[in-house]
Amino acid sequence: MFGGKKQVRVETERLTLRLPQHGDFQSWTSLRRDSEAFLTPWEPAWAPDHLARKSFANRVYWAARAVKNETALPLFIVRREDDELLGAITLDHIRRGPAQSGTLGYWIGERHARQGYMLEAIDSVVYHAFHRMDLSRIEAACLPENKPSRDLLEKCGFKYEGVAQSYLEIAGRWRTHVLYAHIRLDRRGRAE
Repeated sequence: MFGGKKQVRVETERLTLRLPQHGDFQSWTSLRRDSEAFLTPWEPAWAPDHLARKSFANRVYWAARAVKNETALPLFIVRREDDELLGAITLDHIRRGPAQSGTLGYWIGERHARQGYMLEAIDSVVYHAFHRMDLSRIEAACLPENKPSRDLLEKCGFKYEGVAQSYLEIAGRWRTHVLYAHIRLDRRGRAE
């Protein structure tokens, strides 16, 4: 379902979405380090070894296993014109059977934010999930005060569905998140 020999690549107008590779370590570490203040208000706390080579290697191995087992689709977002790593997008917690659903998560480096890259990446992953993986529902969650992320999800066709109390631990506190979903055959009309 994920494609061929599990070497998933999704091409968009400006981007290539692909599995992380060991050779991405320096680019990923630099981008995460340079964007730390921008990312940490919205993410679970980074482990002490978050930027370590071994931790990154484990991430690469996990990505390969997840695709092989069809439990997640973890992709790096790379700008095709200069092969620069911009961020990552992951379709995780893929459930088959009657659910046919997954959960979307994403991040982008601060210097690449608000240039339409993530919109392009989300649209392409949603299309891939619906038309190549045969999923029916994609869920996403973000902090209520993260207006840029909420606006982005709505631009990509996600609709607000409610609130999840104590959804994720962010910066040492269990935080309530707002929930969104994109449904393949959605008849609910436009998001408010």
